[in-house]
Amino acid sequence: MKNLFKSIKPVEWGIWGLSIVCIIVCFFAFNNTQYHYLIGSLIGITALVFVSKGNPLGQILTVVFSVFYGIISYSCKYYGEMITYLAMTAPMAVAALISWIRNPSKENKSEVAVNKLSVKEWCLFVVLCIAVTAAFYFVLRALNTANLIISTVSVFTSFAASYLTARRSRFYAIGYAANDIVLVVMWILQTLSDITYLPMIVCFAAFLALDIYGFVNWSKMLRKQNENY
Repeated sequence: MKNLFKSIKPVEWGIWGLSIVCIIVCFFAFNNTQYHYLIGSLIGITALVFVSKGNPLGQILTVVFSVFYGIISYSCKYYGEMITYLAMTAPMAVAALISWIRNPSKENKSEVAVNKLSVKEWCLFVVLCIAVTAAFYFVLRALNTANLIISTVSVFTSFAASYLTARRSRFYAIGYAANDIVLVVMWILQTLSDITYLPMIVCFAAFLALDIYGFVNWSKMLRKQNENY
């Protein structure tokens, strides 16, 4: 554990600390009593710090966050988010955990070996994204999901990000960054009717910052690993 925390860079501590402070201040400033919002947000932020480093611990925390977020989504009839995170993001995080543990980098066993997808797999990826999104659209429409179109776009970006994470591609961060933007919009719409959801906006804005950092860091990891190989 000592080595784990020593590996966290100052910039990572800075992003994590600032995000934590903003979420906590926002939560208590509006007298929010939904503590599962707070706990889930803090777990999610911490998960992304480790994911951005390619550390498998990030995937374990992602599974825990998915459960909290599924509960939150259900409470405001965002059934797409609930189903996506409980039935797709959480299982894909487990798959990613197994993949990351089996494929560590040669220099650092706590860091995943970054993978480069072939053209053939990118084509498969596009087909899967379209098929999953289309299937979810009809399911969400049948459930009378709030903000159906936005929820469907969220499914697309979530699946894309989850797949690329499991396949150890640095472009996972682009998928999650796109998903973060969609989720910020979704929770802004929800906050217009209930201010207690404001911490979720702050949470996903922080996610966006960490995912952008994750793409930059994974790109550095890829270059370093290629040099050593």
